[in-house]
Amino acid sequence: MPSTSIKLFENRNIRALWDDAAEKWYFSVVDIVGVLTDQPFQDGARNYWKVLKNRLKAEGNETVTNCNQLKLMAADGKMRVTDVADTEQILRLIQSIPSKKAEPFKLWLARVGNDRIDEMADPELAINRALDYYKRLGYSEGWILQRLKSIEVRKELTNEWERGGIKQGKDFAILTDEMYSEWAGLNTREYKKLKGLRKESLRDNMTNIELVLNMLAEVTTTEIAKRDKPKGIGPNLETARQGAGVAKTAKIDYEKRTGKRAISGRNAKELKKIS
Repeated sequence: MPSTSIKLFENRNIRALWDDAAEKWYFSVVDIVGVLTDQPFQDGARNYWKVLKNRLKAEGNETVTNCNQLKLMAADGKMRVTDVADTEQILRLIQSIPSKKAEPFKLWLARVGNDRIDEMADPELAINRALDYYKRLGYSEGWILQRLKSIEVRKELTNEWERGGIKQGKDFAILTDEMYSEWAGLNTREYKKLKGLRKESLRDNMTNIELVLNMLAEVTTTEIAKRDKPKGIGPNLETARQGAGVAKTAKIDYEKRTGKRAISGRNAKELKKIS
């Protein structure tokens, strides 16, 4: 399943997705067109691409015909279908756009590909890049360490789900939703609404205690799944409820002993340095 990312070329955002199955990057064509043609706004880039795409189609250009369409985060925060192309297709497309940035962009594409290969060989590189990313966003060091640990815990859980026959996407969302409902008393949609979120990552907007409780739910679910080896969505739902129940007990005890609510409406945008 593709995982989304933002890549920078000369301080311009280029939306990208890494497809684990295909082992390749897909890039937003509109974003790349905007960079190569020095379009300051997305509307200009979209119009340029629309005209170019129609011309290339009329010429029978296979690059345009073979472009995929995937959902990417738009400027308004909504997931919208947009044209994407892999590295080979982008290199061919560049030939159709007169630009002084063509050669630097080709070198940039090569570096992006090598970075991903390096990360697959040495996961610590990916962790360091994530660390730098959160620092640039202004998160506190303590929060960043918790967040990076939560990523590790989540990955171990999803690996266990996959071994239990659970598919990425809808099934992962169902199980995650069940865990939130059990330990936090809110499903994913309700939890995001409490924090004023739309498409933003819920975990990127959790406080330290929320991250800790969620990790407890996930690591406990992982250990139960390793022991019981549930297969299919039904048995895994029961395992998820059991694991999240441990976090629910911890949450109740935390609130009783501290007099503070564990679930917060605070988010990263409001706090800037969340803790």
